[in-house]
Amino acid sequence: MAYQVLARKYRPQRFADVAGQDHVTVTLMNALTQQRIAHGYIFSGHRGIGKTTIARILAMALNCRNAIGTAQRPTAEPCEVCESCTEIRAGNAVDVIEIDAATNRGIDEIRELRDAARYRPARDKYKIYILDEAHQITDAAFNALLKTLEEPPDHIVFMMATTQPEDIPQTVRSRCQHFSFHAVKLVDILGEIRGIAEREGVDADEAALALLAEAGDGSMRDALSIMDQAIASAPVQDGRPVLNASQIRELMGSVPNAVFEKILEAVDGNRSAEVITIANQLLDAGNSPAQLARQCVRYLRNCVIAKIANIGVDGAGTDGVAAELLQISADEQRRAARSAALFGEEELTRFLQVMLRTFDELGYRQEQRFHFELGLLKLVHLRRLLPVEEVLSQFPSGGSGQTRPKAAVTTQPAARSVSSTSTAAVAPVVPVSTKPAFSPFEADKNKRRFDEPAGSAAPVFVSAPVRAEVPTPAFVAPARVVDAAPVVDLQPSVVAVATELLGMGSTVTAVLEPEATPVKTANEPAVSSQSGEALQRAAVEALTNAKGQDSAADALDEAEWVIDGNEVRVQTGVSKTMLPMVVNPEAEKIVKAALREAGAGALKLVLLPGSAASAAAKKPRAAKSGSAQAKALEHPVVQQAQKLFQAEIRTVIDLRDND
Repeated sequence: MAYQVLARKYRPQRFADVAGQDHVTVTLMNALTQQRIAHGYIFSGHRGIGKTTIARILAMALNCRNAIGTAQRPTAEPCEVCESCTEIRAGNAVDVIEIDAATNRGIDEIRELRDAARYRPARDKYKIYILDEAHQITDAAFNALLKTLEEPPDHIVFMMATTQPEDIPQTVRSRCQHFSFHAVKLVDILGEIRGIAEREGVDADEAALALLAEAGDGSMRDALSIMDQAIASAPVQDGRPVLNASQIRELMGSVPNAVFEKILEAVDGNRSAEVITIANQLLDAGNSPAQLARQCVRYLRNCVIAKIANIGVDGAGTDGVAAELLQISADEQRRAARSAALFGEEELTRFLQVMLRTFDELGYRQEQRFHFELGLLKLVHLRRLLPVEEVLSQFPSGGSGQTRPKAAVTTQPAARSVSSTSTAAVAPVVPVSTKPAFSPFEADKNKRRFDEPAGSAAPVFVSAPVRAEVPTPAFVAPARVVDAAPVVDLQPSVVAVATELLGMGSTVTAVLEPEATPVKTANEPAVSSQSGEALQRAAVEALTNAKGQDSAADALDEAEWVIDGNEVRVQTGVSKTMLPMVVNPEAEKIVKAALREAGAGALKLVLLPGSAASAAAKKPRAAKSGSAQAKALEHPVVQQAQKLFQAEIRTVIDLRDND
């Protein structure tokens, strides 16, 4: 008989032989025992995990000649001895049709399948269609199959195997039972290939078998294919092939993880030259940068999991959840734990993110070697960075970062003190010598409190709690403290009013002079509070007279103009995206020229996007000099109407003869 590869030679023939899919096999065996056979099944999952194998075993169980519970077939497993079982196992059964859906994917092939499904099976109980790679079938072909899937004949069973179940239409999935297969665990793959090695007469150490199981990456077929290749290339001693880890790594084109352990040790020691030297040795040996980056990503992922699972450097804590998360051999688990002990969880996460980005870029970048070396250097540089949390923690926790000086207060006998000996300490005034050049709170500082008239010298009261042997409730009234404010004596009438306002539990201890009215310097432009509208009129008129600036004139006409210090702040109703297009550089130049002509050239023009405080009514547009609207406004009848009725002119029709 011709040679068969291991994946075909040791294909499971019973449900119990399938590794790692107990949730599927138990369900199907129970359904067979209870005679609850569905007319459609979808088997989905990773490649090489038993989807088509279980479909064939289910076909044998359905068409087995021996009934469940008999001596030849005590369970729902197929008997494997009747004609139907042997023919299905050999692949020449008439009533089990296995179709490659990647080739027969069109509507014509599905139409032929639908027509043939009407006829009863030639010999067996069921006519079974196994559609491999079912996601390759076109949407039109699936639509042609819908009616047959919804109401099939009693003798038809459809089984669809796919690696991409999301590509199958929902209307098809809703008509079938969907079984999602799991990736095969490392221990299951290791047990299978260990048994196959014994039956094949191959000498293999545990490190070699673990490397084969890890290379399978959850796929039993992949692991057996690599094992088949490794046996063919292995040296023979006493007529038996001998497998070792170094030979398998050379065959797969991979490097030992000890190399990446050395790289991380160099990263921890901040030795960039050593990192580049190791990378140079690997690349000069003929290793692909993409393959090295893939292995580095896998190793860093194992380090992150080892850090999260708290695996010790001696291998402690590798049972339970850690074994589920870290599907590698015990030696590799200890190696990952040693590397993880050098770094924190956040650092390992950053390393993994950098190498993932590097691996992604290698797919479309030129000079892959340079990008791989750059990715390794980034790992060294990341160790030199400080976390942003540590940088922020060095700043003061206060809002302004400065300590406000305390106001000076004088001590007076308390009006309602419990003890006559209670006094308050006198704190000296500490002037602030360093102030920022610009403070966003300067405008609020100059505002008057309550209904204080301009220029009045009404005192501001500061109350302090009375210190006594028996604690009494105290109320501290908010006050504006002025640096180096002179302290004045309290008048009896002032004390009485203050005590009544502040409450019975408070004591007036000092009166501070109000802030002096700020005096304008020589450099500050003397602009009145009402000059914002004048500047607005000048700017809008200049834009109106200019050519092609009507949009800018409308936007600035509807805006709110406020003079704040040395700035003219224009709050527009235009969005941030549209503002540079509406008020273009030419329009801004015209506005600045208009401000200079109005005597406000020293002010800085600031255009603000967003909606103005202006859900207020739209202001009337200034009339262009010499226009019909301007002449109408100058007419005495119109002026009288505006005065009597508070009228607004919106539209002016010019009936003058243009000739």
